[in-house]
Amino acid sequence: MSEALSSTLLEKIEAVKQRLRSTWQSYPQQVVFANSLGAEDVVLTHLIAEVVPELPMFVLDTGRLPEETLSLLEQVQQQYPSLQVQVYYPEATELEAFVRAEGINPFYRSQALRKACCQVRKLEPLKRALTGQQAWITGLRREQSVTRDAVEFSEWDASQGLQKLNPLADWSEAEVWSFIRHFQVPYNALHDRHYPSIGCAPCTRAITVGEDVRAGRWWWENPENRECGLHAASSVIPLKSN
Repeated sequence: MSEALSSTLLEKIEAVKQRLRSTWQSYPQQVVFANSLGAEDVVLTHLIAEVVPELPMFVLDTGRLPEETLSLLEQVQQQYPSLQVQVYYPEATELEAFVRAEGINPFYRSQALRKACCQVRKLEPLKRALTGQQAWITGLRREQSVTRDAVEFSEWDASQGLQKLNPLADWSEAEVWSFIRHFQVPYNALHDRHYPSIGCAPCTRAITVGEDVRAGRWWWENPENRECGLHAASSVIPLKSN
């Protein structure tokens, strides 16, 4: 038996559906969903399939993703055949040069090298994925971390030169999982092993009770620095909206 949904969550679901419809009307053919395949993003995947299946989405395969994430990608493609899911990979020559110069796991040595690795494996493919777009959709939530507590539903992303839309900004962790359980949405198997936030395999670990949900990402760095650059707070200008 599926989990019952609260009236508050039912209202939030309808609000997200409306945001998605409005976004597609405002940016037809020029908006895309950046799907990380995390818990929030499978919620959005399910809702996009329901209300705006023509809205395209992409996944960044860094070459270091856990097998569980790749298995989920295949499951999503099979369960939602109406969706347009494009996969972007790092540029081979750039990645080969970086690994040749710095080694296979340089990110543990310094924050600069970690960010350089993210640049090659994430930011450059992201730039290609966003080319020609006017807006992009993410699964960011305010509750996720100290680097995201000011996230708005609509923001101007100066680093990308695009409008950035975060339909789940006001959702709690509990609401995300209530939705997943109720609608039996496929999710990453690592979540059941205490991985609430999942990125590249060597940069992600399980967390313990009481830790921040993103404590397992780049755990050797200070919490205020644990972003790869895809969602740099300093480059975003909030536009208060609901």
